[in-house]
Formats: sequence, C-alpha cells, structure tokens
Amino acid sequence: MIPAQFEYLAPSTVEEAVTALAELGDDAKVLAGGQSLLPVLRMRLADPQLLVDLNRIEELRGIREDGDSLVIGAMTTHHDVLRDPLVQQHAELIALATRTVADPQVRHRGTFGGSLAHADPAGDLPAPALALDASMVLVGPSGRRTVPAAEFFVDYFTTALEPGELLVEVRMPKWTGWRAHYEKFNRVAQAWSIVGVAAAVRVAEGRIAEARIGLTNMGPTPIRATGVEQALVGGPATAEAIREAARHAAEGTSPTADASADVDYREHLAEVLTGRAVLAAAGG
Repeated sequence: MIPAQFEYLAPSTVEEAVTALAELGDDAKVLAGGQSLLPVLRMRLADPQLLVDLNRIEELRGIREDGDSLVIGAMTTHHDVLRDPLVQQHAELIALATRTVADPQVRHRGTFGGSLAHADPAGDLPAPALALDASMVLVGPSGRRTVPAAEFFVDYFTTALEPGELLVEVRMPKWTGWRAHYEKFNRVAQAWSIVGVAAAVRVAEGRIAEARIGLTNMGPTPIRATGVEQALVGGPATAEAIREAARHAAEGTSPTADASADVDYREHLAEVLTGRAVLAAAGG
C-alpha cells in the first residue's frame, strides 16, 4: 500500500524537532530508523500530518562515557551499538541482545532509541534496558527530564513520552565485569521474540553474588524476574541451583495468548530460557 499524504521535516537540531512536534502533538510522528514506522504508514495504521525525520541531528548519535555511566545516543544504530567497545566492556547484555535484532539490513538502519520508544513487548532491547537500570533522557517543550526504564514502559506500544517530547539519550550504570547472556525463542529466524530472557550476573568464588533478569514478551511491558534474582543471589553457580531458581521466572508476569503461543507455553518458555540464559551468563 501507499501511505497517506503527509508533510515532511528533517530538522538539524533537537530544539527544531521539539518545536515541530509540540505544534502538532499527536498529529506528528517521529522517524528514527523507520523499521517499525514505515510498515505502519504503508498499511495506513497511522495517518500523521507531519513526519519529523531525526536522521540529520548529529547530536543524537554516538556512545560515550560520563563518569560512572555509559551514554548511548538515541539515534545510534543497532550496528554501531553492537560493535562499540564501550558497550562490550560496560554493558555486554545490550550488545548480546542487539545481535538478535532482525537482520543486518535492519540493524544498519534501526536505532537504539527508536526501538525503546516503540515499546513493542516482543522487542529485544527493552528487557535488557530494564535489567541494567537504564534511564531515558527526554527533551520536550518543558525542558529536559530523566525517566528510569521501570517507569518509561507503560503499556503495549506506550511509553512515558509526552506529546512534543523526544528520547535523546539512554544512560545506564557501567556493569563492568558482569557476565551476560540473552536467550531468545522464536519459530522463524530474525523474527520477534515469542519469549526472551536478558540475564546479567556477577559471580564471585563460584557463587552468584548479584543477578539481574529481564523478560521479553511476558506482559505488556518488559518485566524484571525478581523471584529468580532473589533465588539466585548467594547460591552456587551450578546448573542444578540455576534451574531451581528459574522455576520462579513466570511469577508476576501476565503473558497473553496469540497465534504464536498460549499462556502456559510462554510461562514454560520463560522458565526454560531463564535457566539457559543464567547458566550461560554464569559460565556454565
């Protein structure tokens, strides 16, 4: 299909983009990588009056250190995130999850911030961002504010972004020395996750000293598997202990049934994949 007619703006600064978005509110859409928006436009599931293209705003790209934090610009592509040495060193879980996003073509165009702002519950990046205590830096007509990942994801395809606001960067603590793994189950290569598990652990003297687990597609938003985390901490980094802790994976979740899986199957996948992800992260 062909999208409905719209106006097009390619600003060169964040301020220009925010001004344009504030004027039209819900009648404007943001184009980041476009890998999710363009199909929606073609199917006419969205009919904006204005499309604001962020690709000319250079200040939204790049990865840097800021003291104890790692900062990823919202318009940094998946390709660049995946290969950046700072991400590999301080947020390995992000790199591992990014590697599973679609295919190389999509990773060259899709953006880190665009994926988070899209807030697809089957998307691979929100759960790692939640597990690693990421914070979203938003800029809008009222200025700049920071929203933790736990508050940023609100519902299906819904975030804390207000009309006129942009996600400009993502900040997270440095998780240097932590081990990580992202385990994803899908029926077709390069497809969305039926269930995914983002696991990061710190192992000391053969025991799991700390653990952070995020679940993909086990509810309308990414979910922390706190029951698993609590069961893991202090225990041995053995397959038996990890499998036992993984039995808590589905606690507090609210998966839905669809053409890909029913609720029971998703709960089973969450337990199995959590065990695999934690065991791989712990070096088992």
